[in-house]
Amino acid sequence: MKPGRKYGHGASAARIAAALWVVCLGANAGAADSPAATADEPRETLVPAPTPLAPVFHNPAPAPSPLSDQRILGIIPDYQTVNDSSVPVPPLSPRQKWNLFVKSTLDPFNLANAVLASGFSQAGNQTPKYGEGGMAYGKRFGAAIADFATQSLFSGVVLANLLHQDPRYFRRGPRSGVLKRIGYSVSRIAVTRQDSGRSAFNASNIFGMGLGIAASNVYYPAASVRGSVMLCRIDTSLTSSISGNLLSEFWPDIQRKLFHRKHRA
Repeated sequence: MKPGRKYGHGASAARIAAALWVVCLGANAGAADSPAATADEPRETLVPAPTPLAPVFHNPAPAPSPLSDQRILGIIPDYQTVNDSSVPVPPLSPRQKWNLFVKSTLDPFNLANAVLASGFSQAGNQTPKYGEGGMAYGKRFGAAIADFATQSLFSGVVLANLLHQDPRYFRRGPRSGVLKRIGYSVSRIAVTRQDSGRSAFNASNIFGMGLGIAASNVYYPAASVRGSVMLCRIDTSLTSSISGNLLSEFWPDIQRKLFHRKHRA
C-alpha cells in the first residue's frame, strides 16, 4: 500500500474525529455554559403591578322628607305642618303636593271622621238631606268624603300648582308670644308662602274652598243646594282651618310639657 494513501485516510479520519469531538465539545460547553451564564447574570425580578384601589363613593345623607308623618294626640294627621320655619326648606314639587292630598284624603282618621259626620247628619235628616235609611247614610258618607277631597284637591293641588303656593303650615314657634302666635295661626287662612319663599295672599286656600263647596252642588240633593247651606259650609270650613292651624302651632309645646312632666314624675 502506498504510504500516502494510508496517511490520507488516517488524516481524514483524524480530521473527522477531531471535528466531531469539537462539535460535541462545543455542544456540551454551550449546554454547560448557558446555565452558568444565566446564573451569573442578574435575574429580573417581576414585581406585580399594584392593584388600583376601587373608588370610594360617599353617598350623601338623604334629605329629610318634605312631608311630615306627625299626628296630634297620636291620632289626628298633621302631615302639612313644618315645625321649624326658621330653617329653609325646599318647596313642594307638583307630585309632592299631589301625594300630600292623597295621603290626607285616605288617612284613617279622616275616613273615620266622615263616618261619624255622616252619622250625625243622618240623625234628623240634616244637611245634606238625603233622607233616612241605609242608602241615605251611604250617600251622606260619600258626600262627606267628596266634600273633604274636593276642597283639598282644588286648594292643595290645582290652585297651589297654578299659583305656585305652598299648602303647608309653617309654625311660628315659641320664639314669639302666645297672642302673636294665635294671631299668626288665624292669619294663615288668608296669608301663605309662595314656592319662592315670600308671603302672599292665600288665594289657593280661599278660592279652593269656594270651588270645593260649589262642586258639592253637583251631588247634594236639591233641598240642600241653597245659599244659606253654602254660607254655613264656608263658616264650618273656616272654623276647621283655624282650629287645625292652632293645633299644629301649639301641640308640639303641649306635647313637650306633657312628656317633660311625665319624665320628672
